Amino acid sequence: MEAQTAWYRTYRQLADSGPTASTTRKHRRLQELSAQIVGHPYWCGPSGTPAARMDLKELARREVGR
Repeated sequence: MEAQTAWYRTYRQLADSGPTASTTRKHRRLQELSAQIVGHPYWCGPSGTPAARMDLKELARREVGR
């Protein structure tokens, strides 16, 4: 959950960046978080279904939207 919420926060910061802003650091952070999320052992087990991934994303979106 922590990595997914960080992903959404970073993505929002990237989207809100102005046209002259340096975005390299944010792009790298998104890549790191994406690898961390996808590579988490939970997704290799029987509970790591596509529906569970969507639930995680929805919970993280709600958390970031607060």
